[in-house]
Amino acid sequence: MSIKILNPGVLTTVQDLGRMGFQKYGVVVGGAMDSYSLRLANLLVGNSEEEAVLEVTLFGTKIQFEKDMVIAITGGDLQATMDGKKAVMWRPIWVKKGSTLHFKSAKKGCRAYISFAGGLSISNIMGSKSTYLRAEIGGYKGRALQKGDVIECNKLGKAQQDLLKEIQHSGNHWMVNYHPLIHTEQTQQIRVIKGTEFDHLQAKSKEEFFHHPFKVTSNADRMGYRIEGPSLSLTAEVEMLSEGVTFGTIQLPPSGDPIILMADRQTTGGYPKISHVITADLCHLAQLQPMATIYFEEVSLLEAVQLMLEKEKMMDEIKVGLRLKRTKA
Repeated sequence: MSIKILNPGVLTTVQDLGRMGFQKYGVVVGGAMDSYSLRLANLLVGNSEEEAVLEVTLFGTKIQFEKDMVIAITGGDLQATMDGKKAVMWRPIWVKKGSTLHFKSAKKGCRAYISFAGGLSISNIMGSKSTYLRAEIGGYKGRALQKGDVIECNKLGKAQQDLLKEIQHSGNHWMVNYHPLIHTEQTQQIRVIKGTEFDHLQAKSKEEFFHHPFKVTSNADRMGYRIEGPSLSLTAEVEMLSEGVTFGTIQLPPSGDPIILMADRQTTGGYPKISHVITADLCHLAQLQPMATIYFEEVSLLEAVQLMLEKEKMMDEIKVGLRLKRTKA
């Protein structure tokens, strides 16, 4: 089984949940920008939730299927069509050999995810199939997909074979409820906790950070989003050693325009860390396009942990629901 890339679009890469355990050597975690959409895509086709998928950005990606397959599409609504007809999202789909999947343009959100029953036949590099573009590590030849690339898919296990029979015999007329987990609107309230240098901001900048909107600029990619709004200022220059940073860290460079570090961020940074986006909201952040609007809302560390646990509880409920559905089928 294989798929062929007819058009890679703006950016299409192989991603999983990231390369854990190597940050001390300077190797970033990387992985899917919207990990909840990736996990749901895999669960829908009977894969383990950490399996590698394709991450499609904004528009233009076109894929041809060289065998009958079961896939699922999740994440942002990039107006996907299958052989010219609207492709359903958030449920497993049986795709016939020769069919073409095309992502026309982003209607809601920024990134879609395509899972393949059985998974992609991609080698693990340092425990992950994710593509780290800047270092050319992992994924398909360490790079973004190009026209003419052919990627093999693994053979179906028993769970995927049962799923294929279920879809062929009865069809699917349901979808998983993703709304509590993933938001794709282009104006969003993003929750943060204060960073270690937040108190170095001038009083006016502290007030503006939480009460004025910020725009995502065109300088936004898998490494980070530069955002514009009120220019933020420190009370005095802060001399810092380079320190560890993470997905969601908000740094303040001398320009006064904050940078939000994303999945492919560096492992350390020397700019003041004024805030951190909470884990539960990283998937919402990943779905913002350039020119999207962000309002920051402060929560406590305890609230951030509770919100993450609530999302994990929702994921567990979805897993149980899918398991029961397949048991009854």
